[in-house]
Amino acid sequence: MKFNPEQVKLETREDFDKAWSQCAKYLTPVDEGKDYSIKMERGKPHPVYETMNRLREAYLNMGFEEMVNPIIIEDVDIFRQFNYEALAVLDRVYYLGGLPRPNVGISDERFAQIEGIIKKPLSAEDKETIRAILHKYKKGEIEGDDLVADLAAGLKVQDSKVAVMIDHVFPEFKKLEPEASHKTLRSHMTSGWFITLGALVNRRRTPLKLFSVDLVFRREQEENADRLRAYHSASCVIMDPDVNVEHGKAVAAGLLKQFGFSQFKFKPDEKRSKYYTPDTQIEVYGYHPALKGSNTKYKDGWVEIATFGIYAATALAQYDIPYPVMNLGLGVERLAMILYQAQDMRDLVYPQFKEEWEMSDEELAHMISMERVPLTKEGHDLAMAIIATAERNGNAPSPCAFEAWSGSLNGRKLKVSIVEKEENKKLCGAAYLNEVYVYKGDVLGIPLNNPKFREVQEKGVRVGIRYIDAIANAAARNAEEGIYETAVKMSRAPGDVNIVIDPVGLRYIQGKKRRVDFRGPVFTTIRAEAIE
Repeated sequence: MKFNPEQVKLETREDFDKAWSQCAKYLTPVDEGKDYSIKMERGKPHPVYETMNRLREAYLNMGFEEMVNPIIIEDVDIFRQFNYEALAVLDRVYYLGGLPRPNVGISDERFAQIEGIIKKPLSAEDKETIRAILHKYKKGEIEGDDLVADLAAGLKVQDSKVAVMIDHVFPEFKKLEPEASHKTLRSHMTSGWFITLGALVNRRRTPLKLFSVDLVFRREQEENADRLRAYHSASCVIMDPDVNVEHGKAVAAGLLKQFGFSQFKFKPDEKRSKYYTPDTQIEVYGYHPALKGSNTKYKDGWVEIATFGIYAATALAQYDIPYPVMNLGLGVERLAMILYQAQDMRDLVYPQFKEEWEMSDEELAHMISMERVPLTKEGHDLAMAIIATAERNGNAPSPCAFEAWSGSLNGRKLKVSIVEKEENKKLCGAAYLNEVYVYKGDVLGIPLNNPKFREVQEKGVRVGIRYIDAIANAAARNAEEGIYETAVKMSRAPGDVNIVIDPVGLRYIQGKKRRVDFRGPVFTTIRAEAIE
């Protein structure tokens, strides 16, 4: 159930242990009669992972075997692979660090503080338990994420109280500063390939064709429209005594043709990385017909999409690899930007953080529903009968009344009619058949077959709710609850006709300064009466 975050934050500051222990009160109780099974329906994939899956299939289609390369690389491997370039490469990597284990002294004053927090006296055995567990933690025999649980078990108290104890009694933990190791997060998939190939060279026959689609990390000064600090590399290698740059061209073409690229250009890469053999580092440019004339920087249709090269013997020899190796790699996010014609990599990868919030008309349409609906089968049948009666007789001159349904509803026998007592009118007002559409962020209730709204009907998204549909469902729900008259006169807002827009959709509409227009004369009265 929904709760007030500001109130919870206040309670947390006042007494974390109490606030945490009461979190269950915000959960909706389990309804034993409710079906909680997951409805099987197609979800929405992320563009990056959709592209990754397509790349995986493309490599598999070409006979490559999928591998998982090491993510954590010792910096000594960077020196083995990059030699003179190693320091420049290491400038862009993330070194992994960790917190040292503190020496914790426990005085009588601290034991007294602990007793105040856990609300019970400490025996000599309890004090020895605390000392022993902290000593084992210092020696690395207990992991950090087990410390609280082990202390709680040893003292037979709630783990939340132990967490408070560590925070309040042992400031040594707060003063810890991380210390760097010699382990790094890989900045190139190449770093993992050397290690993998070195492990397989004496176990597998050549030619060996491997691929991996996985994360790499670069310590960029800042992220921008074209660069992220963590992104995915789709990389492959072919280890074969006879491999050369023509194999790289063939792999590039075979891979990218599966994404609609039809022509290719190959250009020497000016960077000349030292882990590649001189004059074998090649940039791949592909032509995609869908990009021609697009509103992107690739409007000429050509885009740099991949790089390949032959690993240098000077690097391969460090891992006792005696065969040439062709390596090709491309950035998944960059390819996804091209395929989805995105302007900014950050917005494509992290749409949840995008400053300019965009919601399609289809998404907005799914946020519109009827607020009140019947809960019983009889109530549903009643709503359908009201709708059918209104469709047949809505334009009948008044005064008039048309019986829509009679039967038993929640143990009461009822007759339900649509009525209009006043003279010189119609059974229903002119807007009773208005239908809800979403168009360019506007939510509109419009009359059908009106030339004024032809563009909305042809290009907008039909929600599938008419005013009479929603009114009939509200009337049926009212009848279930013993409310025997439902009358709607002029409609000015969705709620007037039993239609609700999800608060998320409303925030979007208001933020974009779009319209919600449900105005119209409905003048429909539905009346139920008890019968013997």
